[in-house]
Amino acid sequence: MTSYPRWTLRTEHTSYTVRLSPDGPWAELDAWGPLGVEDGPSALDWSHRTHFVTPADAAPAEYLPYGLRPFTGSELVAARPGQDRGVWWDFDGAEEGEGSLRLTFTDDVVGLRTVLCYETVPGTDVILRWTELTSTQELRLERLDSAAVSIPVTGTARLTYLTGQWSQEFQRTQLDLARGTFTMGSLQGAPGHAYAPWLAVQDGEAEAAYGIALEWPGNWHITAEAEPGGSVRVRAGRVPHEGVVHLTPGTTLTTPRLACAFSPEGLDGLSRVWHRYERHLSGERLHRPRKVLYNSWEATGFDVDAAGQLELAKLASDIGAELFVVDDGWFTGRGDDTGGLGDWYPDPAAFPQGFGPFVEDIRALGLDFGLWVEPEAVSPASRLYAEHPEWVYRIEERPARLVRNQLLLDLGRTDVQDFVIGTLDRLLGAHDISYLKWDMNRPPTERGRPGAGPVDLDAEHVAGYLRVLDHLRSAHPDVTVEGCAGGGARIEHATIARTDVVWPSDNTAPLDRLSTQYGFLHAHAPHVMSSWVTDAPGIFDPRPRSLAFRFVNAICGVLGIGADLRAWTPQERAEAAGWIARYKNVRDVVHRGEARLLGTPHDSTCGVQYDLGNRTVVAALGTGRLDGAPLVPGRPDRLRLRGMEPAAHYRDTATGTTYSGAHLLHYGLPFAWSAGHDAELVVLIRQ
Repeated sequence: MTSYPRWTLRTEHTSYTVRLSPDGPWAELDAWGPLGVEDGPSALDWSHRTHFVTPADAAPAEYLPYGLRPFTGSELVAARPGQDRGVWWDFDGAEEGEGSLRLTFTDDVVGLRTVLCYETVPGTDVILRWTELTSTQELRLERLDSAAVSIPVTGTARLTYLTGQWSQEFQRTQLDLARGTFTMGSLQGAPGHAYAPWLAVQDGEAEAAYGIALEWPGNWHITAEAEPGGSVRVRAGRVPHEGVVHLTPGTTLTTPRLACAFSPEGLDGLSRVWHRYERHLSGERLHRPRKVLYNSWEATGFDVDAAGQLELAKLASDIGAELFVVDDGWFTGRGDDTGGLGDWYPDPAAFPQGFGPFVEDIRALGLDFGLWVEPEAVSPASRLYAEHPEWVYRIEERPARLVRNQLLLDLGRTDVQDFVIGTLDRLLGAHDISYLKWDMNRPPTERGRPGAGPVDLDAEHVAGYLRVLDHLRSAHPDVTVEGCAGGGARIEHATIARTDVVWPSDNTAPLDRLSTQYGFLHAHAPHVMSSWVTDAPGIFDPRPRSLAFRFVNAICGVLGIGADLRAWTPQERAEAAGWIARYKNVRDVVHRGEARLLGTPHDSTCGVQYDLGNRTVVAALGTGRLDGAPLVPGRPDRLRLRGMEPAAHYRDTATGTTYSGAHLLHYGLPFAWSAGHDAELVVLIRQ
């Protein structure tokens, strides 16, 4: 019996085994699951079981070009100019390292060298995959995915993904795919509001969950195909804006990284794999406390002046905020959304004593100072546009379309990147600014660069964006950076690795936000989830909720306040001060602990459980009717905890009540909701 090369990558709890196929010159998945799953016949072996398709079309291939795989979807479509499409490669060797693997395939006719790259992430159950393409000839790449993953199923595949729109991002959505193709993505120059570049796959209702997430803040796609024979094959990668990328001789194109994860504990367990990975991405910055911020946008809008901002800052300081952020409206020409973008100088009319003294006044209140910017945007009436009209995306002899009354800078240009870096260096160097909120409020529309020839505009913009963020990290390491794009339109691992927090949605209404955060926490970690307490009414779910509900919901991530504190009563401000103090006592558990999603927003009680050391924090929320009608009279609703030690005992620090772990697992924590009581933050200490 012929033996074919086989390689196994091991993470903390899982293994991923690849073999060279017996049917042809390609790599295919042999096993993926808990450690040891590779010991035994492969559950994905369909060798020689093909009718009317090629063996490559039926294989659980890791990556195949059109040519070898002509019918059922390929990851690479390439051709020489004027020639037919297709790549037919041969295996050219493997390189194994500590937690890494590189498999090389070559096609001497088109001069293409393709390397499939694998790397485990220490301390996590994540495997990173990407592809490197090098050519000795000019090639047209019409498709250049990062990787493909094959997941065995016995019947219908259960897909879980995150959908939405502006103000309703990260809605957890599920689809049962028996046969056929599912695809999602974005052509908006960013991941977009409609879909997140994240997908989970389960074998029907089986507990084990497989997940992928694409690290790319530009155009993208994820496609899942339920194939004959019991497999779901998922392909993912970037989508060139121009429809084709030109690979010049001697250059190497590296695709975005695709993070692959597995958990035997379902979607909730998979979420903890992603959380651990994002804590890894944060590195040492994870241990810097995420400070309680106050943002003045919802209180003042564009009506920014020093006196009004200082009044708000004083109130914010009094309730325990640690950081004051001035949002849009602070710079020259910004009386509304029709002007000012690009001219990043404080408005002297708004700050008559100077911006420097204003910042000093804020800091004298014991607050750090932060500022909102939108570096990629420019207003047509700005001085910047008058001086550099060539810096915006445009198509010759076509009208420039305004979105939100603004145009978008071509951040793929080095001179534009240098301008943005210079602007941010000037602001951060001239003033004591410790927080920067980076926003992006419009996608590229007329996306062209006249006279530039064949240019990969999407990739160049991404490279420029990441270059600026990398500069901020290196030149201003003490500045906290928040990523925002009209809410949650640009949240993926490349951005998360270079920022400290991200803004999931512009919608801060309590029950709307609960639904957004529930989906968000499936894919992303609490320590990156910026969440504000405001007075915003519900848009999609207008049922009223208390100030306590808004605080407990926001404490599930990184707490901020965005309400007009001048309109709050002294009693409301006193209540807020109490919640902020409680948050400061538990934020290390929320941000560095293991999180478990308890129930869903559709249940009458749901919440999030966080465990770190001997402490358990439970953010519990009453989402149903608050008059007691859904419950047996006199009997509280209960929220069952998970991951507790059955024989241990846990003391509620607020009430002194002691529970056994078995009690918390079986019966749960009791909550008697009422019209005046719809949220609790419970802290348990393991005895």
